[in-house]
Amino acid sequence: MRAVTGVPAAGHVRAFGKVPAELSARVPAEQRGPGLDRDCVRLLVSHGTEVAHHGFAELPRLLRAGDLLVVNTSPTLAAAVDGRVGDAPVVVHFSTRGDDGRWAVELRDPDERGTTRARAGGPAGTEVRLPGDVRLVLREPLSGRSDRLWWAAPSGGDPVDVLGRHGRPIRYSYTERDQPLSVYQTVFALPSAEGTGSAEMPSAARPFTARTVAELVSRGVRFAPITLHTGVASAEAHEPPYPERFAVPEASARLINAVRADRGGRGTPAGKGGGGRVIAIGTTAVRAVESAVGSDGAVRAREGWTDLVVTPERGVRVVDGLLTGLHEPEASHLLMLEAVAGRAAVDRAYAAALAGRYLWHEFGDAHLILPPNPPHAVHCSSNHE
Repeated sequence: MRAVTGVPAAGHVRAFGKVPAELSARVPAEQRGPGLDRDCVRLLVSHGTEVAHHGFAELPRLLRAGDLLVVNTSPTLAAAVDGRVGDAPVVVHFSTRGDDGRWAVELRDPDERGTTRARAGGPAGTEVRLPGDVRLVLREPLSGRSDRLWWAAPSGGDPVDVLGRHGRPIRYSYTERDQPLSVYQTVFALPSAEGTGSAEMPSAARPFTARTVAELVSRGVRFAPITLHTGVASAEAHEPPYPERFAVPEASARLINAVRADRGGRGTPAGKGGGGRVIAIGTTAVRAVESAVGSDGAVRAREGWTDLVVTPERGVRVVDGLLTGLHEPEASHLLMLEAVAGRAAVDRAYAAALAGRYLWHEFGDAHLILPPNPPHAVHCSSNHE
């Protein structure tokens, strides 16, 4: 299958503007007070341009029997490792392992706050010394559009072992302190046979707890697992995602197709009738399933690499709804949200999130995007501040 790619258009200005620094979630929800759990975050719900405020624990009551949640099972790696280039300390962010054994990595400079700052990439031939006498040699940029990430050839040992022994989760400056790797694992994470995974947590699933999953199942909501190993995000430049490894299993493809067939295919509005909806948990799940759809509209078992970037121009062919976090105004992920919901709906939701003082980033609040309610529906919602 030939993947469709796209990049954010120049001057794509967001109506909601800059997100205040104080709205960055600095610690996980369960660390904000006694008796709290991961699901103690807020949930903004969009039905088209209609917005309602809920708590994440209400999610099972907001979905319906027959809905299908597509969940990413990729585990989060301890992908940050201290190293040295000559006499200078660096932090290596391991992004993606290539088919040839090389790794896409980003070199960053440590700062005085325990986090990192951007560093000029390259040049080719740069050698990085890692713990355990493992070395990396930078070979070439991952992409012609940026020299931030480089393909690096390892020697002297397996980087997966280095991550397991010396790595820590990637942490950005808006967070308060280092966290154990367990904080960055979702309830859906499964270890991969080759020891690889995501450089950064597939964070849309973080608020799910075993209790939430059990209640969803008891209400007739089903799950379709996929895998997409996320690479290192572009914290400063907000670049579109690079190619990532993904897999859509046969059983999940069949589940997705069955839900869509029950309501007559994607041409039938999911908000009408009793058919279930395909709801992706995170932008990674959207990228995976939309990469596995054929020209006939059917999802098929598929694995490999995807360079798909979902934009409003490309649209979505499988996904009816999306549960995700809140993204910065420059983030390319917002184009995916617009592909699912439309520009007006996204702008309306983000204006409400800012006015309601929702929290951003991987430890922040959640946003559930569903198809518009049918005309004359009765709406029930509650407000949680």
